[in-house]
Amino acid sequence: MPKIAIVAGEASGDLLGCHLMRALKAQRSDLTFIGIAGPKMAAEGAKSLFPIEKLSVRGYVEVLTHLYGLLKLRKSLLKQLLAEKPDIFIGVDAPDFNFWLERQLKKRGIPAIHYVSPSIWAWRGGRMGKIKRAVSHMLALFPFEPALYEKAKVPVTFIGHPLADEIPLKPSKQEARDLLKIENGKFVVAMLPGSRQSEVQQHADLFVKTALMIHQDNSNTQFLVPLITRETRQIFEQALYKNLQEKMALEKVSLEKNQQDKAETDSLSSDHVNLEHLQLDILFGHAHDAMEAADVVLVASGTATLEAALLKRPMVITYRMPTLSWWILKRMNYLPYVGLPNILAGKFVVPELLQKEATPQKLADAVSLLLVDKTRIKEIEQEFTSIHKSLKQNSAKKAAQVVLSYL
Repeated sequence: MPKIAIVAGEASGDLLGCHLMRALKAQRSDLTFIGIAGPKMAAEGAKSLFPIEKLSVRGYVEVLTHLYGLLKLRKSLLKQLLAEKPDIFIGVDAPDFNFWLERQLKKRGIPAIHYVSPSIWAWRGGRMGKIKRAVSHMLALFPFEPALYEKAKVPVTFIGHPLADEIPLKPSKQEARDLLKIENGKFVVAMLPGSRQSEVQQHADLFVKTALMIHQDNSNTQFLVPLITRETRQIFEQALYKNLQEKMALEKVSLEKNQQDKAETDSLSSDHVNLEHLQLDILFGHAHDAMEAADVVLVASGTATLEAALLKRPMVITYRMPTLSWWILKRMNYLPYVGLPNILAGKFVVPELLQKEATPQKLADAVSLLLVDKTRIKEIEQEFTSIHKSLKQNSAKKAAQVVLSYL
């Protein structure tokens, strides 16, 4: 039975790997899969030699703190894969981890296919030489990527993006709102602070403060915060509780200072009541439904920005990371934007507020503007529809055809 080694490094890679495995099995029922898999790939039959969470580390400083463990894991994984003698290796994203594995396996005559081109179009200097030594074939998700590989004589196939195949060109906001039981007439803001604990720790306080500012200007706004683990939910709930307590304490002091002025007291009391009725719902999962139901999405940069674009939702992209990681990133990166929707459009379609620019006031202002600017919303929807059409390629089937050609 043909054996395929496949390694994914995080939740988005698990989803891509799951789609690819399903497409492969539709054409060949005799395939077996082994490597590092998340729950979706495991459900398709992949045997995971290590937990996928071991690889889910992001940021230069954060990787350094886990470096010894990652290198040890990778050596052990290589030893086990060589013992298994797979016919093909597929590295799903996680380039820093997978390229080394691919190079070692390729040297031993095992074809190495890399699924998802790294962001060579966004970085200075020569990663292409490293890629050429490691990869037998590159599967590119975006239409501007193949030309870069063809120039370097690296076999490449543009396959489009699986999300573009899954999401309809005209999503239904009302169906999503009905599913989530949202009252008619509400402004809805979906807030996605990230999937990793480190990301939620960076963004939770920022997002809560932003929600409070938006709520203060428009109490008819409902906030949806989808989180995928108990740990990330706990981090966000702690930030929410802390900010509500601080806000209520400040208002209590203000009330006591202004007891002589009844009009001022009544006004502050009204604000206090509104604050207590802040509508912020933390969801377990349901990120797709939350974005589809939203009028505007506030999202930490990543794959979720592409999903929001395919759902045709106006968004504000933000991101914070430790200062040293940010400094390194800025020195290497030369594109003026980091969000996938802006990269694919080749211009700033939606605002990006990053690091020091990511303040509650600036985020609240940007979100509030998109809630009411109907002309801008229409322009954004048109841009995102064009992006969607370019990425809708039946990607899993195309990827599976490339993989099977190496058997």
